[in-house]
Amino acid sequence: MTQYNYDLFVIGAGSGGIRTARMASGYGIKVAIAEERYLGGTCVNVGCVPKKLLVYASQFKDHFQAASGYGWTVGKSTFSWPSLIQNKNQEIGRLQAVYGNQLQQSGAEIITGRAHLLDAHTVVVDKQKYSAERIVIATGGWPSVPDIPGKQHVLTSNEMFFLTQLPKSIVIVGGGYIAVEFASILHGFGVNITLCHRGHKLLRGFDEDIRDFMVHEMTRKGVNVLLNTDIEAIESKADCFAARLIDGSKVNTDRVMYATGRTPNSTGFGLEALGVELDSEGAIKVNADYQTNVPSIYALGDVTNRVNLTPVALAEGMALVNKLYGDQSGSVDYDMIPTAVFCQPNIGTVGLTEAQAREKYPDIDVYKTRFTPMKNTLSGIDEKSLVKMIVVRNTDRVVGMHMVGSDAPEIIQGMAVAIRAGATKAIFDSTIGVHPTAAEEFVTLREAVS
Repeated sequence: MTQYNYDLFVIGAGSGGIRTARMASGYGIKVAIAEERYLGGTCVNVGCVPKKLLVYASQFKDHFQAASGYGWTVGKSTFSWPSLIQNKNQEIGRLQAVYGNQLQQSGAEIITGRAHLLDAHTVVVDKQKYSAERIVIATGGWPSVPDIPGKQHVLTSNEMFFLTQLPKSIVIVGGGYIAVEFASILHGFGVNITLCHRGHKLLRGFDEDIRDFMVHEMTRKGVNVLLNTDIEAIESKADCFAARLIDGSKVNTDRVMYATGRTPNSTGFGLEALGVELDSEGAIKVNADYQTNVPSIYALGDVTNRVNLTPVALAEGMALVNKLYGDQSGSVDYDMIPTAVFCQPNIGTVGLTEAQAREKYPDIDVYKTRFTPMKNTLSGIDEKSLVKMIVVRNTDRVVGMHMVGSDAPEIIQGMAVAIRAGATKAIFDSTIGVHPTAAEEFVTLREAVS
C-alpha cells in the first residue's frame, strides 16, 4: 500500500479550509493545511469581520444625532480613523491566533508558504515536498479590477481595510454588495461618496423592490449614485485623482475604489499542468461531492464560484469530510440560503425574488409594507423600512422574504428557519408577534398587493 505523509492536505486556511482540516483531524485523519497569507482567509482579514466592525463604527454618527430626540445631550464628538483601524487590527490578530490554536489543538499541521501541486498526490511548499492521499483546494477569491488606464491608482476592498487616512471623497465603482456596503460605511464617516455603476440598477440578483428601495434611501442620505456609466481612465493629479467617465466628464476625488467582482483564486497552484478543469472564469469545476476531474483533488468555497458565502464554505467543508471519513452521504442544500447586505439601512433576504417566483409558479401573492421604524419617530432620522413576503397561492407556502431596515439580517436569520421548514402564510398569520418590533411586520401582513 502506498504511504503518504498525510491523508489530507488542505491548501488555503480560510473559513472552508480551516473547517475541513479541523473536522478531518477530528476523525483521526493526518492533516496538513498550507497558507501563504493569513489564517482566516478573506472573511476574517479583509471581508466579513472587519467590514462588520466598520459598519458598527459608521453608525455612531446617526446614533449621536438620534440621541437628542430621546432627551440626551451629547457633547462634541470626534472620530479617529487611525484608532479604528488599530483596534480593528488588534481584533483580527486575536482571531488569527484563535484559528491557529484551534488548528493546533485539532492535530492539524500548519505549513506557512505558497503551495504548488507537483502531481495529483504531491504538494510543494518552499521547496519542501509533501505527499497526500487527497488534496483539497480552498483558496477563495480575489478582487478583480478591469484593465483601464490608471489601474495602478485603484484601491480594492483588500486595501480599504488598511488605509492610514480617511479620504474626504471617494469614487466607488461597482453595483454589488461590496460597493454598496463601503458606500454606506464611508458615508457614515462623512466621506463624500460617488457610487458609479455601469448597470441600470444596483444589487443585481436581489428583489426589484429591494433594489429600488435601497438606491432611494442611499440617495436620500446624500450618496451620489451614477447609473448606466463607467470609468474610462483614472488620472493622477497634484492633489487628487480624476476619474474620466464614459460621457467624457470627470470626477475629482481623493481615492478610487473598485468593487467590480471577485475572481476565483485558482492560478499559480499548478492546476492547469495537472489538467484540473476550470471554467471560463477560472473557477475549479467539481461534481456534487466537490471532486475535480482529477480524483484525488477536491475543491470547495469561493474558488469553485458557486455560492460565495462564508457559511456555505463551512458547510461544504463539513459535507466533504463527513462523506470521506464519516461514512455520511449528506450534501449541502443550496436552496433557500439567507444572505445580507450590511449597508444602511441593512438588507436581509431569503428565498425567491418576486421575478423568480413568477417564473417558477403560475400564481403567487405578494405582500409588502413600507413604514417608519419606531426608533425614528423621535430620532429625527428620515429612514424608512421595507418588508416583503412572496407566497405561492395554491399551496400557501412562503417562498421568499425580503427586508430593508435596521437589524434586517438578524430578523431574516430567524425567518430563514421558517421558510426552509416549509411554513405557510397561514402559519405566519397565526403566529403572535413580538410588539413593538419591526420583525412583527412579517406576521401582520394581511392584504396581498399583487
